[in-house]
Amino acid sequence: MDGLEENSKSGISSEEEGSELSDGELQEAFGKGLLKPGLNVPQQEAKTTVNNTEGLKQCLVDFRRNLPWVERLDLSNQPAADIVAKAEGKVTAEDSDAINAEDDFQREMYFYRQAQAAVLEALPRLRKLKIATKRPEDYFAEMAKTDQHMQKIRRKLIMKQTAMEKSEKAKRLREQRKYGKKVQTEVLQKRQKEKKAMMSAVKKYQKGMTDKLDFLDGDQGKSKKGAGVPKAAMNKKGPNAKRKYKDQKFGFGGKKRGSKWNTKESHNDVSGFRAKVAHGKGGKKFGKGGKQKSNKRPGKDARRKMKNRSR
Repeated sequence: MDGLEENSKSGISSEEEGSELSDGELQEAFGKGLLKPGLNVPQQEAKTTVNNTEGLKQCLVDFRRNLPWVERLDLSNQPAADIVAKAEGKVTAEDSDAINAEDDFQREMYFYRQAQAAVLEALPRLRKLKIATKRPEDYFAEMAKTDQHMQKIRRKLIMKQTAMEKSEKAKRLREQRKYGKKVQTEVLQKRQKEKKAMMSAVKKYQKGMTDKLDFLDGDQGKSKKGAGVPKAAMNKKGPNAKRKYKDQKFGFGGKKRGSKWNTKESHNDVSGFRAKVAHGKGGKKFGKGGKQKSNKRPGKDARRKMKNRSR
């Protein structure tokens, strides 16, 4: 007994010492071959499966109740036939019993067809038992959620809607600011352009290249031109008051360009036409400017000879 106790104590002390070993000591022991892999791997026992069919049947008999079908509403049937596929002459996977359980579409369609067949079988039986299958029009069902919960949802929806409206408003304001900046830059560029044009007009006037002072009117003259009567109508009415005042003060020199051009009236006017003069058949001879030619003055040599003769 004393030996057994000593051995047990020595085993416990050795386990404690092994558990207290550091990583470096364990690596040294493993390098010397004192430790071998796989010694501390826990082994799990194989699970034994029991297929107790008799016990399962007994449990089924215990909790089964002999209730009518109306109380149970259970049906065991095959999936309904696909009418469209039959009309097209196709063979479905349900008909050939080749349904792939890993195919989600085939599996869900099988469940759908099976539920459809159950409905087609159950509805006539329920009608035969005079059980209503449709909800009456004056039926009011109790809400699954309380009024407090619905009010909470309503408040959340209102908050979400207001937040969206605020964001849309902020977006519109940003766009308006961008548009306002764009308009402002356009106005500044227009003013700079007008200023440049005015300075060039002033320089032209200073150099004597033009005698017009319309650039002094500025925006007022432009607004008057834009808001007034069209130019064609102004020409029909005649010159304006400003033009009349300048004509009265400085005079009107007349038309300079195109003064010798023919017009329709001058072309049709034949009152000054003389056939004899036109065809050289006599009449008075006219020089330049239409004036009658006088006696031609003798030349310088002729006048000198005449002067020598008189001496």
